[in-house]
Amino acid sequence: MQNKKLQGAHVKKSSVLLAPLVLFSSLLSPHIIAEEHTANWLRGNASSVVALADRLWEKAEVGYQETASSALLRETLANEGFTVSTGVAGIPTAFVAEYGSDGPVIALLAEFDALPGISQSTSPFAETVEGKHAAHACGHHLFGAGSVGAAITLRHWLEENNVPGRVRLYGTPAEEGGSGKVYMVRAGLFDDADIVMHWHPDDNNSASAFTTLANKSAKFRFKGVSAHAAVAPEFGRSALDGIEAMNMMVNMLREHVPQETRIHYVITAGGNAPNVVPNFAESFYYVRHPNAATLEGIWERLLNTARAAALGTGTTVEWEVIHGNHSILPNETLAKVMYKNLSASGGVKYDNEEAAYAEKIKATFPVEKRNEPSPESVETYGFYQRMGSTDVGDVSWNVPTVGLSTATWVPGTSAHTWQAVAAGGMSIGHKGMLLAADVMAKTAMDLYSDPQLIEQAKKEFIARRGEGFNYAPLLGDREPPLDYRK
Repeated sequence: MQNKKLQGAHVKKSSVLLAPLVLFSSLLSPHIIAEEHTANWLRGNASSVVALADRLWEKAEVGYQETASSALLRETLANEGFTVSTGVAGIPTAFVAEYGSDGPVIALLAEFDALPGISQSTSPFAETVEGKHAAHACGHHLFGAGSVGAAITLRHWLEENNVPGRVRLYGTPAEEGGSGKVYMVRAGLFDDADIVMHWHPDDNNSASAFTTLANKSAKFRFKGVSAHAAVAPEFGRSALDGIEAMNMMVNMLREHVPQETRIHYVITAGGNAPNVVPNFAESFYYVRHPNAATLEGIWERLLNTARAAALGTGTTVEWEVIHGNHSILPNETLAKVMYKNLSASGGVKYDNEEAAYAEKIKATFPVEKRNEPSPESVETYGFYQRMGSTDVGDVSWNVPTVGLSTATWVPGTSAHTWQAVAAGGMSIGHKGMLLAADVMAKTAMDLYSDPQLIEQAKKEFIARRGEGFNYAPLLGDREPPLDYRK
């Protein structure tokens, strides 16, 4: 692994690999360890799951380009007796792995895409590593490996206890702006699943019921007429002017949308030389709101700003919808089972070395973020509105779905930052991942053991969706944007 030398206090990656049983046992309460059906395979094979996460961390492949990462997860599952179907939903890196042939289908989601534009290092100080132009700043290497660890644990538990059930793992690429799961939902791959579980790396431990923001994005491409900016500017029609006019109108629009709305953009192309009127320019917009119907109304207003900008600047504009995600439909029946298991296991406990490393990370935070709750604490159960977005939302409107987060990062860390990259590549991240895998495995065991819970979850799911619900993907009928990160 590149650049593992840390400044000052540091955390040794090898501490997990050399003593997996000691490390993982520290995550579990004595009561849980004594249970007959504890996640035995996971506790005995923690080092294998950690090694899998580290290999994904090293690869750090961006959305729809996760060829090696996907292959690694598929191979791991195939070696454990899973039947694996790859290239599903028209996506080369998407796959479905399943074990068992009878009983309820309980599925786990596994993400594995990295983010561009962030360097990969485990240093507790910001640094740029040459040749590293993408990184796991949202912890999807932990997500993927942890879910695989939980799936294998369940595979062994079903077999050893002769419990009827099928465990399925969906390998879901390009969550970061590519909406990989939406295409898998649209292809009908979730139609026969009974329950879906997921988790996400975070700076706290939570299994509350929650929802998210629906999200839609597009690239806006303006075309104009090139001209010499000094000699013949009157013959030019600036595509960049179109972009800037649209941006100005959108920024005025912000005052007149519901307060929960989020709108953000970048200019991805704006010309190459100041003395040439640019004939092409491009921006990339995201719009979010808790309600998909409200989002669609705001989206139409965004499109009107693009049309007006083109009209006013003498340019033309086209847009390509890149992704669209529904908000998460919560399921409290499932959330309460998961919360019970997370509370019983507790949070993440740092050793002295990890605590010293965490203090160095905290020193890089704004002052108001340096006193977040301990990684050992578990968020009190409640119903929360999260301000992020995820393509898990589309899954949740089609199958009863439940998720949790665990403290894989130093409390106070925000996602999509170098601090998340750093802790996610160290034993702090490994501990949170193993905790999540254990909680998901135990929650699935509860559901397999009590089919009435599954039926209750389904009844709540139908009630929350409402009568006459008809799922429609926000990204329409477009094909997966396999080159959106190229």
